[in-house]
This record gives sequence, C-alpha cells and structure tokens, in this order.
Amino acid sequence: MPNKPPSPPMPWMARIQVGFLMAATDAARRQDGTVNRFLLSIIEPKTSANQKPISGVRTSDVTIDPTRNLWVRIFAPSDPVKDEKLPLVIHFHGGGFTFFSAATGPYDVLGRRVCREIRAVVLSVSYRLAPEYKCPAPYDDGVDVLRFLDSGGIQSVEILTGLDLDLGSCFLTGDSAGGNIIHHVARRWAASLDSWEKVRIKGIVALQPYFGGEERTEAELRLEGVPVVSMKRADWGWKVFLPEGADRNHEAAHVFSDEVEEAFPAAMVVVGGYDPLQDWQKRYYEMLKARRKDARLVEYPDAIHGFYVFPDFVQSGQVIEEMKAFIKDQRSQ
Repeated sequence: MPNKPPSPPMPWMARIQVGFLMAATDAARRQDGTVNRFLLSIIEPKTSANQKPISGVRTSDVTIDPTRNLWVRIFAPSDPVKDEKLPLVIHFHGGGFTFFSAATGPYDVLGRRVCREIRAVVLSVSYRLAPEYKCPAPYDDGVDVLRFLDSGGIQSVEILTGLDLDLGSCFLTGDSAGGNIIHHVARRWAASLDSWEKVRIKGIVALQPYFGGEERTEAELRLEGVPVVSMKRADWGWKVFLPEGADRNHEAAHVFSDEVEEAFPAAMVVVGGYDPLQDWQKRYYEMLKARRKDARLVEYPDAIHGFYVFPDFVQSGQVIEEMKAFIKDQRSQ
C-alpha cells in the first residue's frame, strides 16, 4: 500500500486557491507537449493594470517589444516622498516556464505587496512562454528588460512621475521558474558588466527556484503527492522548455557545476519544507557559497511551493520582511 503524502498546514482559502490553479494548469497541459491557451484565457484569474491608487500603489503595463509580446507591469508608490530614492525590483513569475503572466491575479497581488511594503518600484516581467518559445527565450527577454532600463526607456512612464528611481540599486527577484531565470540573467549581466551604463544589480532573491537534474532527490521522492509540485508536472515542464533532445542535466536546469562570474550579485535563496524541489534549492545555495559568493538561505519548514503569492499564508508576510531586510543590507554596501 503506497504511503500517504505528507499534509502541509494550509489556510482554507489558500487551499481553495491552490487547488484551483493546479486544476487549471493541469487541464491546459496536453500530453503531446502543447498548452491549451484558449482554455487558459477563460479560466486563468487575471487583473488589469490600474493607474488609480489602490492601498498606496498604482500600476501600468508597458510594452517593451510588441513583436514578441514582451511587456512589464510596473507597480509604483502613489505617495512620492521628498529626497527618497527608490530601488527597482524586477520580478520574474513562476509557472514552469509555461504558465501565467504579470497579469495573473496572485502575481498582481504579490507585486502590490512588494511595492507597498518594501517601498520599491516593481517591474513584473511577462516573458515568452514554453512550449511555443523554448530555452533560452526567457533569459533573452530578461536581459532585454534590463537593456530597456539601462537605455532610459522607463523614464516616460506616467505613474513614475515625481519618483526618484535608483537604477544603481536593482534587484532581480523570481519565484520557481522565475528563480531559475534570474540566475541566468544575473550571470549574463555580470559577464558583460562594462556594457551597462546605469543598471547595477545589487542582489537576487530566488524564491524556491526551479532547478533539477536526471537524479531523483530524497525530497522529490518523499514529498510526492504534496500540493503544487509533482514530478510529473516538473518533468513535463522541463521537457517542453529545454532544447530538443536535452535531458534535465542540461545547463539551464542543472546549474551546479557552473562557474559564477566575479560580479555575480549577492543572493537570497528561499526554501519551503513541503517543496519537493528543496534539495536542488539548497544545492544551489551551497554552490554559491562554495564559489565564495555572498549568499543567505531562508527556510520555512511548513511552507509549500508558491506560498508567497497567497497572503493567507503567514510565511508570505515573513518572506517579504526578509526581502526588505536583504534589499536594505545590499543597498547600504
């Protein structure tokens, strides 16, 4: 008789929200490696940008490249403070490289919380999705967003009027697949440091980043059946994202033998105790430390994968406080 999967503590509203998103993505995921985008357009919860202040935050969508539908949602404080220089947080959403956007409801909520509670301008990136666009499309999109910032493209955005943006204090944040993306984008930025005029990345925050390999880790086996991540879902995501013929030991997924550039920024790595991917995430942290990089590990033993986008999880507020402290520390250096 198979073992019953561990049951993480979950508020009832979060349990409903998690269950709905899992059901929606499972319904849209086809066995042939394609996604039913029409079905997703009907059932995925989405939120429009709103330039009117809501709880101190205004939002606006800005297109960076219409030919590939690359755009960002900007979250800005609606109450400018004299002489306040605001850091930029550039966020890459999760979804296995395949699902969601900056307009997906929970990510709009997350962007607003980070903007309001950290006092930062947040750019949430809607990058190209697999399987229509495979590796390295989201890495290319991430670098191009940074180039857009470096060229001053953000200056004409209406909701930023009166705000003083500190492009010398940029932070890349990403959850799940987004956590993978920011590693590769940060490496590209660090490898071409002399080509950047304004953008300086002071740190990255990898929220339960999506890494992997052909090996099955202890946590992947032990936690099969918990909410959100299963090996079937994770393996499908890698298959449709990685180049044709590649396995999970491809350098996009299996980053643990990577060299890391000298200018690679400080990192905060967040791990949840009910996340089957936690062994890979800890291995990532250990890899950075072994390469003598400034890295800190933040663990939440009772957290599932994706907890940060659901305000009912007490840990979602705690991790924003950790992010706030990390950003403050890195800006002071």
